[in-house]
Amino acid sequence: MSTFDNPFDPNRRLHAGGCSCGRHVSEAEHQADRQVQVQPVAASEEKRFEGVVASAVMRAVFPQDLARRAFLKSVGAATAAAALSQFFPLKLATEAFAQGGPLEKKDLKVGFIPITCATPIIMAAPMGFYAKNGLNVEVIKTAGWAVIRDKTLNKEYDAAHMLSPMPLAITMGVGSNPLPYTVPAIENINGQAITLSIKHKDKRDPKSWKGFKFAVPFDYSIHNYLLRYYLAEHGLDPDVDVQIRAVPPPEMVANLRADNIDGFLGPDPMNQRAVFDGVGFIHILTKDMWEGHPCCAFAASKEFITSMPNTYGALLKSIIEATAFAHKAENRKQIAEAIAPANYLNQPQIVLEQILTGTFADGLGNIVTQPNRVDFDPFPWQSFAIWIMTQMKRWGQIKGDVDYAGIASQVYLATDATRLMKEAGLTPPTSTTKSFSVMGKTFDPAKPEDYLASFKIRKAS
Repeated sequence: MSTFDNPFDPNRRLHAGGCSCGRHVSEAEHQADRQVQVQPVAASEEKRFEGVVASAVMRAVFPQDLARRAFLKSVGAATAAAALSQFFPLKLATEAFAQGGPLEKKDLKVGFIPITCATPIIMAAPMGFYAKNGLNVEVIKTAGWAVIRDKTLNKEYDAAHMLSPMPLAITMGVGSNPLPYTVPAIENINGQAITLSIKHKDKRDPKSWKGFKFAVPFDYSIHNYLLRYYLAEHGLDPDVDVQIRAVPPPEMVANLRADNIDGFLGPDPMNQRAVFDGVGFIHILTKDMWEGHPCCAFAASKEFITSMPNTYGALLKSIIEATAFAHKAENRKQIAEAIAPANYLNQPQIVLEQILTGTFADGLGNIVTQPNRVDFDPFPWQSFAIWIMTQMKRWGQIKGDVDYAGIASQVYLATDATRLMKEAGLTPPTSTTKSFSVMGKTFDPAKPEDYLASFKIRKAS
């Protein structure tokens, strides 16, 4: 993970004659470097398609493996490709293959909440990932999760940045009318924290939090379930010993400053912004509760996927390619610059750099290095969905028998992600489920009811 000089100095300024990100001697060099980093994505993709098409043509001309290999060995791959191009339009075939079917719709609206979890969805606009796949996508900053849900259900948005539990809730009709919804890709893993008011800096033991007022982004959020899990593991009943309320992420720091809440389990940049503003400190990163947990997702209705398959494919491809780019540590500062402006996250670039690079001030006088504080991995593990549903049932949001595996496979579209991850140069898993540990307790996705029955603190049925 890259590091940088004095990132926490409030008087940090650009060097004279430098660039806007502080890493180059001039703005011209900055722009040139940016082109070099972004362009190879398209170039490598074009080469890959050329190889696929040329290989297919070669197999058609020489169906027998021995004959084909003998020809290639005698003339070489480059000469063979040149010879084939004399009587077969390789370039046109490559372009057709790369584009797939015609896009049913090129102009799209995708809603997002201004948090770092939405990084791939946001950055795909200014950094050209949508345009590369033939799309004109307007990413629209939205006030809160209920608004995101309503605007997507009303088809004002073609697709949206959602909390990973939301499509499950929508599909099951929890909190809204049931509508088949999907998670084609996870946006981010980790990237959340419990942040407390600075006045509580000496109350690090959760047992001393009785009576506290906490905020989470939404009732159907990984934040709500992880906060409840954390409190219960420390002997507190989240429905009795504390108050938990839903607060839109952009309003969390203001509520902490106004003393309306004692803390929140929320997404970044809210945690780091509370530190930056001197009103809060980071008590614990959620990665230290569950390493690699999901948070937000790219979500789309089943209707959108089936009625516009080519547009859906291009949109998902754009987001997975952006996610692959965001996964690389060396790209994080460039991304921070791209998503900092007012129409996106509207945050100081230094706040975003601290989050994305994992070298940050914790609000207690320490500089912490956690390279995977946030990461970007698009694979929608169906075991994530099963765990989420156990917590929805644990806290009374759903009742009765639950078809955990069936709903998980219906909503979390691992097959689509697998194919496009391979195309983006990522290595997808060979399975759709896995076991993992949450605060030291192993979760087996094949035994969700046993897991659920093991908790002493839960809402009465």
